[in-house]
Amino acid sequence: MSKNIALYGEMLWDLLPSGKQAGGAPMNVALHLNNLGVSTHFISRVGRDLLGKELLAFIEEKGLKTDWIQEDKTYPTGVVNVNMADSQEVEYDIVQPSAWDMIEADEQAISAVRKADVLVFESLINRHETSRETLQKLLKEAKVKVKVFDTNLRPPFYSQELLDQLLAQTDLLKINHHELEEVAKWLGEEGDLKSQMIKVKDHYAINEVIATRGANGAAYMGPEYRWAEHPGFKVTVADTIGAGDSFLAAYLSKWIDNKSPQECLTFACALGAMVASSKGANPRLSREDIEAFVKNRD
Repeated sequence: MSKNIALYGEMLWDLLPSGKQAGGAPMNVALHLNNLGVSTHFISRVGRDLLGKELLAFIEEKGLKTDWIQEDKTYPTGVVNVNMADSQEVEYDIVQPSAWDMIEADEQAISAVRKADVLVFESLINRHETSRETLQKLLKEAKVKVKVFDTNLRPPFYSQELLDQLLAQTDLLKINHHELEEVAKWLGEEGDLKSQMIKVKDHYAINEVIATRGANGAAYMGPEYRWAEHPGFKVTVADTIGAGDSFLAAYLSKWIDNKSPQECLTFACALGAMVASSKGANPRLSREDIEAFVKNRD
């Protein structure tokens, strides 16, 4: 029986110099999971406007169901103004308020979470009290499930107090090395990446921590401080939009099948590199494409 992953969070349009691209970290993760053959339920909200219709059409064309996406009569579909002056460190101006700030804990959302084996969430969706309260209701409904927190920190939409609350409800944490350093410093740890991972893992009683390191791959720490890492795959970067999201999707697609942390990291780093070498967050890449990429780099 295939496992089921529910994701909760924003969906929007990234407004780039070259034009608009569909985005939002949870939506990107959902699209890649669905593309990798994982049963995926994505909970979000769009405005009842042209951008909303286009966004729904986009994900339907990608094969992702829209059953759990709500429509808002008042607030517009989300947009983000993207500054790509530095392709390695993209900057985002996230317009507010948007429809995804107003996600409700309706029957469909609660049903999706109850049926899921895994619930994936992130920090940005907490910027408005409505979607923040909905997340807490869904986390409560998913209390016997695995909760995956993708930090996705976007100033000024987070605080130490918020992260303390979310990290305390986390079973598997995916965090980039900049974010990890910030959180670890709050806890008084300013050592190397491994020391930071131990500190965060122990303080919040998190079962598994994955720290991404940009072009330098990623590291894993699990129960009893089990360690794995991958140096990453070197590619020519087109842009980094969605690379971390694709990494998480690829990792989870192997993780739910109980593959080893090393195999999960290798597969995830490969897809992350492939997305970074492509324009946009959602190139359609199959498992076979990723496995061929890895094989050719051996």
